[in-house]
Amino acid sequence: MIHQTAIIDSSAKIADDVEIGPYSIIGADVEIGAGTWVGPHVVINGPTKIGRDNRIFQFASIGEQPQDLKYKGQPTRLEIGDRNTIREYVTFNRATVEDAGTTRIGNDNLFMAYVHVAHDCQLGNHLVLANGATLAGHVKVSDHAILGGFTLVHQFSRIGAHCLTSMGSAVNRDVPPYVIVSGNYAKPIGVNKEGLKRRGFSSEAIRAIQNAYKIMVRSHKPRDEALQEVQSIVEQYDEVKQFVDFILASERGIVR
Repeated sequence: MIHQTAIIDSSAKIADDVEIGPYSIIGADVEIGAGTWVGPHVVINGPTKIGRDNRIFQFASIGEQPQDLKYKGQPTRLEIGDRNTIREYVTFNRATVEDAGTTRIGNDNLFMAYVHVAHDCQLGNHLVLANGATLAGHVKVSDHAILGGFTLVHQFSRIGAHCLTSMGSAVNRDVPPYVIVSGNYAKPIGVNKEGLKRRGFSSEAIRAIQNAYKIMVRSHKPRDEALQEVQSIVEQYDEVKQFVDFILASERGIVR
């Protein structure tokens, strides 16, 4: 299951059925869960914990030091969940001590070729990051978001659940849940209706989200005025409450 040319540090904890391809390097303090496949020429450094049934393709760099000049070799971590697909030349960096100390990747995500996830990022589940999508440090991405090819996300930005970014989007502010953005810098262009339908949102909930979006994002009304106007929708639909709560918690401001 482990190719004879692979180099495995003696401290690594590798489940019995893990496959590791030719010339891959598994460093110290790495843990890899059952059913995971590591292709050829992959480098995994620790401290890194990888869950079950992941697929890591050739030339990926997993758990390397953060690209941060303040980092001085502190023992920070990377944690990856289960059933992720990590394609060619993907790079995941460990965290810094300036944040939580752990970069986290959830479950059931697809990372296409050349994706970069920087230090201290916190990623949810069922994400798709298309080729060349790049997250700067401290970015948070919620469940079911889809980032188009070569999307760039500024450090400390948040991407809400069920969002969609178009190809080449440059995101420098928070993107509320359900919103589609496009451009450089990214601007909101609508609600991700098709994505919400596929995930079982009712037509009534989608209409409520669209109404809240028009009030909170597109109208450019002062926040307090917009909040007062949207309050009746919030009381009826939990999906809208999540949308409004995200906006209220924004520190960078939202895309407008």
